[in-house]
Amino acid sequence: MRARFGRIRFGLALAWGLGTATGPAMAETIGSVDTVFKLLGPDHKIVIEAFDDPDLPGVACHLSRAKTGGLAGAVGWAEDPSDASIACRQIGPIILPEKLKDGEEVFSQRTSIIFKTLHVVRFLDRKRNVLVYLSYSDKLIEGSPKNAISTVPIQPWRKD
Repeated sequence: MRARFGRIRFGLALAWGLGTATGPAMAETIGSVDTVFKLLGPDHKIVIEAFDDPDLPGVACHLSRAKTGGLAGAVGWAEDPSDASIACRQIGPIILPEKLKDGEEVFSQRTSIIFKTLHVVRFLDRKRNVLVYLSYSDKLIEGSPKNAISTVPIQPWRKD
């Protein structure tokens, strides 16, 4: 009996730790719209969030993603759908570091208590001088092929 409670406490601690882990960048909520009315708990919605590339201060990205409501969504037990969209833009001068790792994660956010995460990774298309941001969801057992990309041409930035 004692070992069972120890496993439960460990499982809850693990779930809390994984569920509260933050990614490389923190998102700021810009707004949301309700998509499905739920009698109990919050409505299902689409949330718009923004984050800055942590390694390239001249780039900002906006994500829209589905968020599950209801009682399970209210307490954090619901799994959000893999539907997400991304748009990234140059908002200031971009100075590329000497070594920029392709496929580097610039943002991640849990979309279920343990098993699912939304990721944004960055690539550099050197031939075209363009940054490419890819958003996708993965799951512990099976990921989703749903994805979105946004490109940011690296342009000279004029100082006023």
